[in-house]
Amino acid sequence: MRENCTSGSVRGALGNRRSYRKSPQSSTMTPLKFDELESAFYWVSGTTPFENSAYVSRATGQVYCISEESEGDEEIPDGIEDETEYIAVPHKNDLDLGRSLVFEFVEEYLPESIRKVHAIFSKRGAYSRFKDLLEYKGLLEKWYEFERDATEKALHGWAKENGFELSAPIRKIGG
Repeated sequence: MRENCTSGSVRGALGNRRSYRKSPQSSTMTPLKFDELESAFYWVSGTTPFENSAYVSRATGQVYCISEESEGDEEIPDGIEDETEYIAVPHKNDLDLGRSLVFEFVEEYLPESIRKVHAIFSKRGAYSRFKDLLEYKGLLEKWYEFERDATEKALHGWAKENGFELSAPIRKIGG
């Protein structure tokens, strides 16, 4: 189980199915802690799609994390595959926070390097080489800030579309 990704890390229980469909909007929003959603988002996005999954209860805002690799101590709730009760936390690629975000950043801060970045992303290990380029250009911290802001904005949008009211993020010093 991953820290801040609560109540269940279960091996292979759901296969590879995830739904990102919007929920029917109700008149009340379900409270959801931003930090728990963010942690679940990084849990899902830290691996290849479908290796880790996370679900949010539409009724309570409780987050459940599931891994194909680890045996969990806790049971996942009945009905977690029911899209009316739970929704899958998206992978970063589902929110255009992967390569498309890189190129958005490059267009804004490194337009002279667009061809080089395209070449970097035509091979494996692209993010590592991209970060090396940013380090060389003195823009690595700017990239992290840009990525963090885009992620926060995308998660807020996703939450609102799906009937959740997010709490404010708790920012750590230096982060």
